[in-house]
Amino acid sequence: MIYVSTGGHRKYSFDKTVKLLSEAGIDAFELSGGVFVKDIEEKLKYISNKYNIALHNYFPPPEKPFVFNLASLDDEITDKSIMHAKFAIDLASLIGSKYYSFHAGYLIDPLVSELGNRITKQVINDRGNALESFIERANALAVYAESKGIKLLVENNVLSRANYDSFDHNPLLMADVDETHEIMNRSHSNLGLLIDVAHLKVSANTLNFSAIDYLNNFYDLVSAYHFSDNLGFEDSNEKIAEDSWFWPYIKTDLDYYSLEVYNQPPSALKNQVELIKRKLS
Repeated sequence: MIYVSTGGHRKYSFDKTVKLLSEAGIDAFELSGGVFVKDIEEKLKYISNKYNIALHNYFPPPEKPFVFNLASLDDEITDKSIMHAKFAIDLASLIGSKYYSFHAGYLIDPLVSELGNRITKQVINDRGNALESFIERANALAVYAESKGIKLLVENNVLSRANYDSFDHNPLLMADVDETHEIMNRSHSNLGLLIDVAHLKVSANTLNFSAIDYLNNFYDLVSAYHFSDNLGFEDSNEKIAEDSWFWPYIKTDLDYYSLEVYNQPPSALKNQVELIKRKLS
């Protein structure tokens, strides 16, 4: 299945975004972000009867925004994050979806406004404690999801040069090969790996490792991909191309691919989906 992310339409409700994109012939959506929607169960059931749907990370957006972080050492953020994930899993089960995916956690608790931008320097939590907390919570959610018939997917984080320079440190989990190995080796069988190739390109450039080696390392383990491109410095969600760097190194027989290209008209996104179909065939 090739989904199109709704994450590029953050000022709209998910149903408005789906209506807009479906007019171009797109029929599978990864719901991500957006604005708070009342009566979401009924609207989701209506949408899922017409289109293929997967739920991602900060969906459904809560009425009072917060930064979803399953590695937080703050009790309030931890409780909100776990409740959010369980609600998303329940919704996925309700509409007969197969997946719920989320980002690996952070060693900090950034502001909502800082996500995707330079993060204000702040106290960094102990990496070992954050990692243990994240693995424990992700595994507990994997067990919960399995009981609901939902597969969980965890996504590699993106570390920009700007954020690395700001902290003089990597404040994110699962941005490199070693930590991805550790998390996946200690994960429940119902927790799969989602590789965002654009995140990978930026993190590899920042931390000076080979993005190709990363894809090769996790070739047999990966369950899903996010597709977009950038110049290697920030996650700018640019269009992919026939000669994009990652094509020779990805699996072509998975059930989950998502296009995360932003700031393009629906017709261009439809063309991007057709490109993915050609490259996978």
